[in-house]
Amino acid sequence: MAGGFVADGKPMRADLYEGRITSYFVFTCIVAALGGSLFGYDLGVSGGVTSMDDFLKDFFPKVYRRKQEHLNETDYCKYDNQLLTLFTSSLYFAGLASTFGASYLTRTRGRRASILFGAVSFFLGAVVNAASVHISMLIIGRIFLGVGIGFGNQAVPLYLSEMAPTKHRGKVNQLFQLTTCLGILVANIINYFTDKIHPWGWRLSLGLAAVPATLMFVGGLFLPETPNSLVEQGRLEEAKRVLEKVRGTQKVDAEFADLVDASEAARAIKHPFRNLLKRKNRPQLVIGALGIPAFQQLTGMNSILFYAPVIFQSLGFSSNISLYSSIITNSMLVLATLVSMTVVDRLGRRFLFIEAGCQMISSILVVAIVLALKFGKGVVLPKADGALLVVMICLFVLAYGWAWGPLGWLVPSEIFPLETRSAGQSIVVCVNLFFTAAIAQCFLASLCHLRYGVFILFACLIIVMTSFIYFLLPETKQVPIEEMAYLWENHWLWKRIVCTPGNKAMTDV
Repeated sequence: MAGGFVADGKPMRADLYEGRITSYFVFTCIVAALGGSLFGYDLGVSGGVTSMDDFLKDFFPKVYRRKQEHLNETDYCKYDNQLLTLFTSSLYFAGLASTFGASYLTRTRGRRASILFGAVSFFLGAVVNAASVHISMLIIGRIFLGVGIGFGNQAVPLYLSEMAPTKHRGKVNQLFQLTTCLGILVANIINYFTDKIHPWGWRLSLGLAAVPATLMFVGGLFLPETPNSLVEQGRLEEAKRVLEKVRGTQKVDAEFADLVDASEAARAIKHPFRNLLKRKNRPQLVIGALGIPAFQQLTGMNSILFYAPVIFQSLGFSSNISLYSSIITNSMLVLATLVSMTVVDRLGRRFLFIEAGCQMISSILVVAIVLALKFGKGVVLPKADGALLVVMICLFVLAYGWAWGPLGWLVPSEIFPLETRSAGQSIVVCVNLFFTAAIAQCFLASLCHLRYGVFILFACLIIVMTSFIYFLLPETKQVPIEEMAYLWENHWLWKRIVCTPGNKAMTDV
């Protein structure tokens, strides 16, 4: 979108950008996107491990006994144990706390440094968890994993958005979501087979998390820093060389000039977190840093990802069938991400958000209705009703997979100006992990006490967040990152906040 302006009034040059997709660019994006596999593998593996009898006998014998007592019955409360859910949620609380350190490292040392640090921490967590002989070791390992995810989730979406050409930014950024989904799927397949290895199959599931961490660290050693970050650090010649190599042309003067202009504005900001509170950054704060990452978790999707095997076992499925059902639902997640990568830069972010919201509401209400009518009576669900639940969950997962999953990372990573980008992404990750941890900690207790009502609650939240997108988010497809301010100045609501009566962006608080 030519004709936009940065904060100091200099015109942007987006219509003059040149470049092509190079093999070097493809390599950097694939390696960086491996950060999503760390997040995804943990999402997928933890729910499967917590449903394995050998794991429960070693660390949660009370849950194991309760499970055996209700082995052939449906029971909402079969897995309601706060220590068990702490095993899952402790990782995300650790990730939440680590995001502020990640922001400093990402801003001062670059995106690559955070990616490498995250890989090392995740590797250590995988080793400690696999060797655990006491619940305290499990929690310590989860904390290391959480720090790794906090740094990786902070840096990877930024890295991908900054390396991508404007017209391909949507699909490139969604590589993070694709590798997340692939990590979940691989973890579920591994759980399906390790569940048959007694008594140490769960150790193999947890320990294999070291594999994606190793791949990301080794690949990360060969990653270049993003041109945006190099300019931000004052390494201009190196930044231009990287930009030329990534774009496959020496005609990068227009794009490089925009990066330099944005960096000059960024250097004037001494307190980026405080700057997020200024009026001109209010839309990014409300939409990108608070609204979208919170709503991404309040969809209820991560409850399904965390506890899919547990949910299916609670509904009367056997252990093997529950893990198999998890593989099916997570295959749908990978398929949906591929669909989203294909259409996101053509159909746009708003359309996918709104369509997915409608699909998620209808499918989760069907789940609630089936459970209200047929579940919780102490008998196994009929096969037809069980199949309907799996189909509805798959439709829910598909909608999430082409909208709230990938776009929940894409949109926040592309709307912040350079001067607040690292700080903004820190808050995005912090809010995301806070609600991830809260959902992980509370879902099984909510399932026990609210029963089918927990799914009605999620449906109501999805109605709210779909309305949030409809009224507050302008379309961002194919808009250069450094021109996003132009969108707020022309939005029916945000222009009243960021613009003066003379229609110039405000810079005061």
